[in-house]
Amino acid sequence: MKTIENKLEQLNDLLIGLDSIVVAFSGGVDSSFLAAAAVRAVGEKAIAITAYSETLPESEKNEAILIAKSIGIRHILLNISELNSRDFVENNKQRCYYCKQERFSALVDWAKKNGYNWVLDGSNVDDLSDYRPGIKAVEELEHVRSPLIEVELTKKEIREASKGWTLKTWDKDSAACLSSRVAYGLSITAERLNQIEKAEALVKEFCPGQVRVRHHDNIARIEVLPENIALITAPEIAKCIEQGLKKIGFTYVTVDLAGYRSGSMNDVLV
Repeated sequence: MKTIENKLEQLNDLLIGLDSIVVAFSGGVDSSFLAAAAVRAVGEKAIAITAYSETLPESEKNEAILIAKSIGIRHILLNISELNSRDFVENNKQRCYYCKQERFSALVDWAKKNGYNWVLDGSNVDDLSDYRPGIKAVEELEHVRSPLIEVELTKKEIREASKGWTLKTWDKDSAACLSSRVAYGLSITAERLNQIEKAEALVKEFCPGQVRVRHHDNIARIEVLPENIALITAPEIAKCIEQGLKKIGFTYVTVDLAGYRSGSMNDVLV
């Protein structure tokens, strides 16, 4: 059984072998760790690119800029709008596939034009146990690899290694694009994504920890950590949240009693 030290050594050797690297960079735990590993392995021959569009909250884009600077990797922003893809906008169960296909194809094109050999995806081995059709899109593209999966690093190990490297992201909450909050079958529009971004910002004013506002057309379904459900359902706070979300455009505001869970929109696919 490989130790985390074995995996980190294997990752470093793999990255050195790739020579010049574009890291698909969101500023999350995984991509930040991969960016830091790339700098350690190939130095200035690594660059981080944040693909941004209506699906990325402005706060996360700004945070990605700061995190890349703290890592010491050259960083650029590249506008790639998935809303140009009819398949993505239709929002069926393959949405993540079409998103990754759109984004990584554009990153590969950028890499070829600018003399970089590989584009790297930050998926980890735990992602293989979840419903992630986007991984298939990455596997289908040439010049794209997922090194953290190849060396079998888990999320827990990535956090542990990140802490050891004093990366600010080691204990960062998991994040996902805004489109993951839209119920399957409901078309993805800039207006709906904007509603979600504003709704989550409002709920976060009253509640720490993970917050998701799931968009079910005229219904907002709020997910927070189980221990925070009592906090946001206290009468005065509940009233503020309900009134705020109705101003954003929702007709009904609900709280999911199961609490926050990653990928809850996929429950309907079972």
